[in-house]
Amino acid sequence: MTAGFAPTTGSVPQTDGWPVAEPPPATMRAVTFREFGGPEVLVLEEVPTPVPGPGQVLVRVAAVSVGRLLDLVARSGRHPYANFTFPHILGAEHAGVIASVGPGVESVSVGQRVATFPVVTDSDCEFAKAGRDELSPTLKIIGTHLQGAYAQYVVVPAVNVFAVPAQMSAPDAVAVALAGVVGMNQLRSAGFAPGHTVIVQGATSALGSTTALLAKHLGGRVAVTSRHPGKRDRLRELGFDTVLDGTAADFPDQVRAALGAVDIVIDNLGDPVVFEHDLDVLAPGGAVVSSGAFLGQQVPLNLQRLYSRSQRVIGVRTGNLPAAGQLWSEVARGFRSVVDRTFPLADAAQAHRYVEGSGNVGRVCLIVP
Repeated sequence: MTAGFAPTTGSVPQTDGWPVAEPPPATMRAVTFREFGGPEVLVLEEVPTPVPGPGQVLVRVAAVSVGRLLDLVARSGRHPYANFTFPHILGAEHAGVIASVGPGVESVSVGQRVATFPVVTDSDCEFAKAGRDELSPTLKIIGTHLQGAYAQYVVVPAVNVFAVPAQMSAPDAVAVALAGVVGMNQLRSAGFAPGHTVIVQGATSALGSTTALLAKHLGGRVAVTSRHPGKRDRLRELGFDTVLDGTAADFPDQVRAALGAVDIVIDNLGDPVVFEHDLDVLAPGGAVVSSGAFLGQQVPLNLQRLYSRSQRVIGVRTGNLPAAGQLWSEVARGFRSVVDRTFPLADAAQAHRYVEGSGNVGRVCLIVP
């Protein structure tokens, strides 16, 4: 376990990297920021420990993700959906131990190891009732619209926590807590079935690597891409046989030689060249799915080719609770993603600089010891 700061009210016992639930103290350590800016605005300070209300639980955090959009972009003030009240605590995907439960909660118990799906919706919303949380106008994300998990404790709805299997580490749980659910929703939306051929563009990101590994776990024939030779080597180490450069001029020819026509392309990049390649290799009836636009927002689209081949372009904002349930069923069957590196909570600024450098392959986490 990575070393970090000591809690303010005595030590917290640990069991194989997970904290043991104890009565929560009145205050806790948290990494906050009070203005937008670079990593240096992140400050470790003492704040009141939140108290769970009806239908909520208090999680003693063991590990929390460091994401590009939800953390780095949000911290800089460029997140398109965030509306912060300062001081703010970042941190969406997290895993930990139930420290206390609010009134009416019977689905989990104190001491249980859980991971949180951080997309929160009003249970009375018609979209949420239909299992389409991502479409709900009430949607809020922990760490973006709500106080997050860069802290010793965080309050979350009980319906959003999922039991973590024995022998699974907290960072491994964090690696799938949101990215795995989004990946599951992407594949479900595209009509994935075992045997389908899937390309994941930009597969070294936390979401890309998780989606690629999930498609492979579910029985897909998976090819992955990266623009960087060193990262392509890392993808081969993760067990992918077909590893390509999605920007290469002969990419479509390489795909056809290796795989034939492709059923599903997962492209969270928004690069015009890559998107044109997506449609070039896509089989009749196939789908391109996007949950991001990290490299651009405008891409070319040949409508005649699209309708002539009965192809689809699908936007998937995030995951939903039904997809989360399916994801954790696959975790129980052995699915795991990849953790690139961990940092102590006190080194959150350093972790942000590391992710900004784009050197990671997979999830970067903060450990809250």
